[in-house]
Amino acid sequence: MRQRLHGLDALRGLTLLSMIAYHTAWDLVYMFGVDWSWYRSPGAFVWQQSICWTFILLSGFCVRLGRHTLRRGVTVFLCGALITAVTVALMPGNRVFFGVLSLLGASMLLTAALQPYLDRIPPAFGLAASFTLFLLCYPVQQGVFGLGFSIRLPAWLYRNDFTACLGFPPHGFFSVDYFPLLPWAFLFWTGYFLSGLVRDPPRILVETRPPLLTAIGRRSLEIYLIHQPVIYALLTLLYSPHTRG
Repeated sequence: MRQRLHGLDALRGLTLLSMIAYHTAWDLVYMFGVDWSWYRSPGAFVWQQSICWTFILLSGFCVRLGRHTLRRGVTVFLCGALITAVTVALMPGNRVFFGVLSLLGASMLLTAALQPYLDRIPPAFGLAASFTLFLLCYPVQQGVFGLGFSIRLPAWLYRNDFTACLGFPPHGFFSVDYFPLLPWAFLFWTGYFLSGLVRDPPRILVETRPPLLTAIGRRSLEIYLIHQPVIYALLTLLYSPHTRG
């Protein structure tokens, strides 16, 4: 039986708290009209990217340590589909289409299908190749491939919502939370191969166990699903005319 790496739970919990703070700020700026220019700055972009990179890398890392990848992938993907359905139905102007949960679920499903082949790849080579492909594919949403050089991709790739899931959004595509398979599945697999290199986990990953962060990290999916409705409800109460009066 493998040791539970409590440090990963704590890191996931810390990242989740950072995400809740980021989404609270997003709601204040874009839904409640708070004027905060820094939130549109490169610093805020780095904050947002630090959250999603950590979540995606951690998810890929933990897939190799756990079991039931297929079942977990189906669960997470369906949760992503639920978020899409709710946002399209209730607030289409802020719809979420192929957000981070859809990405993580799809990446788990692909990993479950490809695992016999992925596990034949030496972890160091797999990590280097996955991260390189992540960087090369990072600009594909803008119609180009490459890092330090640009190869223009054909326009026929960018057709519809299905191609958007792959990383090729059509003209006019919109989603407030969008993480297509390209490039992000390669970051997921970067975490997967990194896990293959860690044969003897450092003590800090085994023994670091702050109770609150660990508890939050173990319930990350449930908290992710409810955090935005809770934030919105609290801000609505805070910014209601009766409260301000």
